[in-house]
Amino acid sequence: MIAAESKKEEILKAFQFRHACHVFDSSQKIPDEDFRFILEAGRLSPSSVGLEPWKFVVIQDAALREKLKPVTGGALGQLPTASHFVVILARQGLRHDSAHVIKMLKDIQHMPEEVVQRVSGFYKTFIETELENNDRLLFEWACKQTYIALANMMTAAAQIGIDSSPIEGFDKKQVTSILQNEGIIGAGDFGVSCMVAFGYRQEDPKRPKARQRLDEIVEWR
Repeated sequence: MIAAESKKEEILKAFQFRHACHVFDSSQKIPDEDFRFILEAGRLSPSSVGLEPWKFVVIQDAALREKLKPVTGGALGQLPTASHFVVILARQGLRHDSAHVIKMLKDIQHMPEEVVQRVSGFYKTFIETELENNDRLLFEWACKQTYIALANMMTAAAQIGIDSSPIEGFDKKQVTSILQNEGIIGAGDFGVSCMVAFGYRQEDPKRPKARQRLDEIVEWR
């Protein structure tokens, strides 16, 4: 019990520590093994149907970061100062019979053929009913999965004293165009979901963490 209480306290301290860091100390770099740990937290994250519809593009090239700045207004402070800057991509075209879905069910999850057929059938019905057989809704659903990985990566970072900042403030079309021109994504395979910067804070937050009380956001029935 003592160990469990200690672990709970450690986790909550990480949440208290984490804040949206807008400017990092650019002189400090995250050690390779620590950043691999953060990426591993993303890799091991859960996803619907276990499809892992994400890709993490770590942008370390200064010239590419500079190209992204004019179209990424939400990261003007983070792009030049973050130790590591990640663009999280979401897969497009995740139909029940797409190559990636079949790969995940057969080669990664090692489902027997009859189970593959059953799961892909359920998934096909979900796309047709809940997502209205609409490619845009299907992509947005894939983007939602990436936010699970995003949150886990930020929490893992906070637990080892590394700061982060999630970023949605960018021109999606222009960022996509830049990444396509760089050969990072091809038309129709991935789309940009969100971004996240990692590093070490330049200064502590000016205000303490403020959240609603638990009884304001939880209702028991």
